[in-house]
Amino acid sequence: MEPNKDTPDTVSGALAEHYRQIIRLLGEDVTREGLLKTPERMAKSMQFLLHGYGQDPEAVLASAMFRDEDYKQMVIVKNIDFFSLCEHHLLPFFGKAHIAYIPRKYITGLSKIPRVVDIFARRLQVQERMTRQIKECIQKTLDPLGVMVVIEAQHMCMQMRGVEKQNSLTTTSDFTGFFQQAKTRVEFMNLIQK
Repeated sequence: MEPNKDTPDTVSGALAEHYRQIIRLLGEDVTREGLLKTPERMAKSMQFLLHGYGQDPEAVLASAMFRDEDYKQMVIVKNIDFFSLCEHHLLPFFGKAHIAYIPRKYITGLSKIPRVVDIFARRLQVQERMTRQIKECIQKTLDPLGVMVVIEAQHMCMQMRGVEKQNSLTTTSDFTGFFQQAKTRVEFMNLIQK
């Protein structure tokens, strides 16, 4: 995907005008006091919620790669909160990501894993793709012996509309390398459930 070459102010102004039209088409009076600044607020909100397009997750991981540690066991970062927007309805989905990798040569700064989650979450997404993208980014950048990603999320498109199932939870997982062994996956699942 090519980065947007427009300036943030140009994008914000164009988005605001589109939101003004949407509000009008929905039957509201955009000149009403409570809605006067809503198009601009919506534009800024969307730019914030989708700022992951302007970031490189591989560069984030690579910025804190350390080679001198001889650690070959599982590294787990769990309960990583995230918020994303479903690309089908532009409604939020949110939850927790649990990520493990087994270093081969490199470890990374622990804060970089949640940053990678945020970068992919702050794009128009589906949970399945986001799970795969996080796994592939870590595998490609750190070249570990294996990566496993589990994401648990609630989807407003299922809770607020459609089937309206408020207690539904969607879980996705993806893995590489040593995590293809059932005993390694079971160890990871046991550790994230504690």
